[in-house]
Amino acid sequence: MSRIGNNPVAIPEGVTVNVKDNEIVVKGKLGVLIQEYSAVAIKVEENQVWVTRPSDAIEHKAKHGLYRSLIVNMIEGVSKGWTKELELVGVGYRASNQGQKLELALGFSHNIVLNLAPEVKIETASEKGKNPTIKLTSHDKQLVGQVAAKIRSFRKPEPYKGKGVKFVGEQLRRKAGKSA
Repeated sequence: MSRIGNNPVAIPEGVTVNVKDNEIVVKGKLGVLIQEYSAVAIKVEENQVWVTRPSDAIEHKAKHGLYRSLIVNMIEGVSKGWTKELELVGVGYRASNQGQKLELALGFSHNIVLNLAPEVKIETASEKGKNPTIKLTSHDKQLVGQVAAKIRSFRKPEPYKGKGVKFVGEQLRRKAGKSA
């Protein structure tokens, strides 16, 4: 039994949810998100979204909580938005952006240039004495996470000194160096 799937999703003011032809459309002040669904029934009643499953088959149980969570993420995204922050730890590591183009200097022989989707807003900050940070903001949670994971994959934090690209607040497992 899906405990998550049984809970209704509240729709805040300024957000509209439409369901038709196995597609759910969520509109808000930050944008529009569309998600296809299958194997469940979705109803909108009195500022609440209900997700129900037709039977207790394995596929229906699996998708029951999934689609409810996706709907919650969509509603929160179009009303508040999603943010991920990355931190560049290492001597000489820099980040700068010109519009939707992110340029990273991560200790390689060349700079990495990444063109971002127009839905993702990017801010870079580098203050003296602090590590450079990259802030990604969008209404689509999956897209923000995917872009952040792509940036992190260029130079993952290594376990000895902790150098690399990491999420702000991420706890790294550090290893001891060679003992003399």
